[in-house]
Amino acid sequence: MRSPRIIALAVTALLLAAGCGAADDGSPTGAAPGRPDPRAEVDVRLLLEPTSLDITKVAGAALEQILLGNVYEGLVKYTDDGKIEPGLAALPEVSGDGLTYTFTLNRATFHDGSPVTAADVEDSFGKVIAADSVNPAKASFASVEKVEAKDDTTVVITLARRDTTFLYALAGRGGVVLKKGAANRLDDSENGTGPFRLQNWQRGSTITFVRDDAYWGQAKAKVAKVVFHYIADENTALNALRAGEIDLYTGTTGDSYAAVQGDPGFTVTTGNSNTIFVLAFNNSRGPLKDPRVRHALRRAVDKDGLVTTLGGDHLYAKAGSHTAPTDPWYEDLTSIDSYDPAAAKALLAQAGHAAGLDLELTVPNIYPSTMADYIAAQYKAVGVNLKVNTVEFGVWLDKVYTKADYDLSLVAHVEPLTILQYAQPGYYWRYDNPDVRKWTEEAISAGSDAERDTLLGQVARKISEDAAADWVVRSLSTSIARPGVTGFPKNDTNARLDLSGLTVTTPR
Repeated sequence: MRSPRIIALAVTALLLAAGCGAADDGSPTGAAPGRPDPRAEVDVRLLLEPTSLDITKVAGAALEQILLGNVYEGLVKYTDDGKIEPGLAALPEVSGDGLTYTFTLNRATFHDGSPVTAADVEDSFGKVIAADSVNPAKASFASVEKVEAKDDTTVVITLARRDTTFLYALAGRGGVVLKKGAANRLDDSENGTGPFRLQNWQRGSTITFVRDDAYWGQAKAKVAKVVFHYIADENTALNALRAGEIDLYTGTTGDSYAAVQGDPGFTVTTGNSNTIFVLAFNNSRGPLKDPRVRHALRRAVDKDGLVTTLGGDHLYAKAGSHTAPTDPWYEDLTSIDSYDPAAAKALLAQAGHAAGLDLELTVPNIYPSTMADYIAAQYKAVGVNLKVNTVEFGVWLDKVYTKADYDLSLVAHVEPLTILQYAQPGYYWRYDNPDVRKWTEEAISAGSDAERDTLLGQVARKISEDAAADWVVRSLSTSIARPGVTGFPKNDTNARLDLSGLTVTTPR
């Protein structure tokens, strides 16, 4: 029989896992019935394979999802409900003016057995903030003035200005602590501090993690091995689910939910998610410079119908701006540009497009075509001819994300605090509003969280009123599990899949 398997899917699709094998004594992998099996091997199916494992240079959620919390750690970390907790260090002492953060390191070690020192932290963060840094998280550390190792276990980070988002940045990819001198050898190797070690990467196929039995922390991995399988075809995954080869299926789609609905052999759970499908408008290009066109496009799409088409409100919800209900500055803004095809036609006519409008939508091929097809049909009803151009994700990163060579694009944003990017005119949607820039800057340097939240609430409302983009739906984190599979994260599994608590319990 086969070893325990778990299969998972990143971004918009699936996170999956598969069934139990047997040891020579006849019990599944040798574990006592009803008890967690520390020898379990878990397979995780992901959709988007990274092009490199260098988390310091390569953008995209595929790396953060599997590496953060599993292989790499920072001074602090997110909990499953979005709170900040100690990581490689205790929570910092913060000066009264909010500019000086003093961290005391825990007795952590890298996977090669060497201790984590303040010099490693200084070197890691120094590379993030360097003038020639290409770290995707560099902008999140713009407030950092200097990082100093005071002794082997004490690090002092000095900010040039107050930054209410600083600890969140430290809990992300930019806060990863690497061994000094390791930054140039991360393309297909690692020397992290997490509960799992990288065993191997078979490009185009699998990435394998194994438990680090010498892990320094208390949250030691409860399974022996995790194998991430990069399989793009959803039908293959659904067949595996129906055949009983999958134990955990997270990031559930309508088809997969329907496959197990009412089946007593599965438990369905739903968690919170920051994953928002953004129908991006290139605010600097052609007809999309005109806010009347952008408002018309937003009003042309029936979001309630889209939620139903995608599988229902147990999987998706409407989003009126780039916020989620878990954000403390959240406000329900779905009434702005609500579905009104007659108003959409009128706005297009006012903008000089009464005879019609041709636009191109560039979409990564990692997503099912359902959403793009639905939007194209809705646009056609108001006189907009939408050409859908499906591309490899690497092409999307170059063409859309880097060069902004597009009209419209559809992509799932999974990372927290993406709302701050609307204050960056050079970001790929090329949106620029002086009030948004001002409020964002004030929010980052606010004297309190309440002040920050008020200002970011203003940002969320303004970008919706400006139709900076269309936030077509928010994806929920819906998981399907078989009995015996527990300890997996419930929230934001598309952004971060911390598997240190994953447990496989053999049946009694």
